[in-house]
Amino acid sequence: MMNTLILTLITVLAVFSCSPAAEPLPFPEIIPFPQHVESSRGTFDASEAEVVCPDELDSLSKAYISSFSDRLSSVKGHSAGKNRIVFKTDPSIKDEAYSIKITPRKITVRASGLNGFVYAVQTLKQMMPADIYGTAPAPDADWLLPCCTIDDCPRFGYRGMLIDVARYFSSVEEVKKFLDMMEIHKMNVFHWHLTDDQGWRIEIKKYPELTTTGSKRRHTLVGHHHVSNEYDGIPYGEGMWYSQEEIREVVDYAASKGITVIPEIDLPGHMMGALAAYPHLGCTGGPYEVLGKWGISDDVLCAGKEENYRFLENVLEEVCALFPSEYIHIGGDECPKTRWETCPRCQAKIKELGLEDDDKHTAEHYLQSHVMKRMAQFLAERGKKIIGWEEMLQGELPQGSTVMAWRRNKYGHRAAKLGHDAIMSTRTYLYLDRYQSEDKENEPLAHSSYLPVEMVWAYDPYVSEDEKAGPLTEEQKKHILGIQANVWREYIPDNNHLEYMTYPRMDAVAEVQWLLPENKDWDRFRKGLDRMRKVYDLMGYNYATHVWDEEQELD
Repeated sequence: MMNTLILTLITVLAVFSCSPAAEPLPFPEIIPFPQHVESSRGTFDASEAEVVCPDELDSLSKAYISSFSDRLSSVKGHSAGKNRIVFKTDPSIKDEAYSIKITPRKITVRASGLNGFVYAVQTLKQMMPADIYGTAPAPDADWLLPCCTIDDCPRFGYRGMLIDVARYFSSVEEVKKFLDMMEIHKMNVFHWHLTDDQGWRIEIKKYPELTTTGSKRRHTLVGHHHVSNEYDGIPYGEGMWYSQEEIREVVDYAASKGITVIPEIDLPGHMMGALAAYPHLGCTGGPYEVLGKWGISDDVLCAGKEENYRFLENVLEEVCALFPSEYIHIGGDECPKTRWETCPRCQAKIKELGLEDDDKHTAEHYLQSHVMKRMAQFLAERGKKIIGWEEMLQGELPQGSTVMAWRRNKYGHRAAKLGHDAIMSTRTYLYLDRYQSEDKENEPLAHSSYLPVEMVWAYDPYVSEDEKAGPLTEEQKKHILGIQANVWREYIPDNNHLEYMTYPRMDAVAEVQWLLPENKDWDRFRKGLDRMRKVYDLMGYNYATHVWDEEQELD
């Protein structure tokens, strides 16, 4: 009788092991998708899980994992059972990479430091019910995770997003909310555009008028700047700047998520905020005012006055003390040479330096190179490197500088072929101030061109618009550090609008930054957006719905 019972049990187990239920569960369509996933049979019940964080982890990693543990406990609504989620430091895993092994009783997460653990946690959270991103208990949700092995690492080391707070301001809490979504998308650089013609937003203690005067404009242009001459008549910018304490608060908050903050102090152009505060910085002496219109001003920093270099150095000295990042962005874009061409001091400086026109650039272009070189040298003495916009190629690039290409891929490629690092931020694909629908009449005011989610997702940083230049070699490709999308704010006055323009296009940016091209899959990504929509709702983000609305129209 006993033998018969044993044989019956063996038969039943064999039937169940071969049944469809025993097949591996489908892997969730997370964003960005991991580079390598190997599925296996079985499931892990996260509702019965306890998080184990060993003492040998660094303090930031332990704090991050502890926060994940607290959120999981509060949302799943079950007491811990026998299942474990164990985090282990593994020095053999390269920076920012991670591995996850999921078995029916245990999840083992391995990484070499904070960023790897951050990305592993985000992968695990996206494999769980979207409720994990909310605060309400969800004990009845499906907390089963498919057993599998994940080996993942980013395609690019630089994965950035920019917010322009010079045109329109974002509060500290709004910036933090933006960083929270960068964290979910496994991004690691926040480019903070702090100064421009329309406002100076960072406290510099040596020059208090930069914020008390340079942050305020008396009115703002209504409509597109190429066609409109109408102003709203409303002063903007009173008190809209960051104290140094607030800067440190944001930097620390970002660091806790593995995100580096890179400030931009735009020079020698886009400086009307500074000129309005200190008119002697300009070629004509003013009077100047913070611009209420968009576009470019002919009034720029006078490059012929030696005391102006002291001003820049004093500003950057305080900036260096606030930002521990390896890089400082010093702009260098859209600097008209009109004033320099007629300024006696600038022309005297050109003569002093022996600068001359040639078949490539004017002497004034080389004067700007001189400004950039001096700032690069000053920052290098303080252990910093510079990033500048692609206009740095108009002259002589400072040694060790990194070029941020914004108009065309070819400018980043040109820098790479010269042996300089480059970051691709091409406006056609990565400027999120563009319209998201061709039905522009029913959209908020935006830059005139059209940039849907699909176009962002399809971006290829290695394709050049200049066929004669030829493709990058594998060695030159190593100089392409990564990709950055930018949210410029000429037409984005508040945070609700900023979020509308950013999401879900940030999802597409994340896939381009993280995933190897051969691992991309539009249908999978599109399904992942359905889940991300639930995350946006749970976390209280505004977002555009075009990618879903268009499919409903097709149905």
